[in-house]
Amino acid sequence: MTKQELVERMQQGQAWVPGKRVKIDFGGEQGSVMLDGVAQRVSEEDGPADTTIKVGWDDWQQLASGQLDGMTAFMMGKLRVEGDMANAMQLQGVLAKLKG
Repeated sequence: MTKQELVERMQQGQAWVPGKRVKIDFGGEQGSVMLDGVAQRVSEEDGPADTTIKVGWDDWQQLASGQLDGMTAFMMGKLRVEGDMANAMQLQGVLAKLKG
């Protein structure tokens, strides 16, 4: 899945936390995806967020496909959270919407 396909699927699945801005930062060339629950949209824009989830693109692909568990990724240091941890806990719901 390309980043653009990811953004489209997340938008279609309304994969955001209502009233919160959560940024998924892939680092490097992949940049980030903003799950904007305030504006109710998903974009490739960068900006301030209530929570930033830092994860490599390859690890994200494994998370999205179910090959890697979010908590396991966090414990292994493959996934880092900055800001409001409660929003990050809702990431599982975001991933569930991607699989649908």
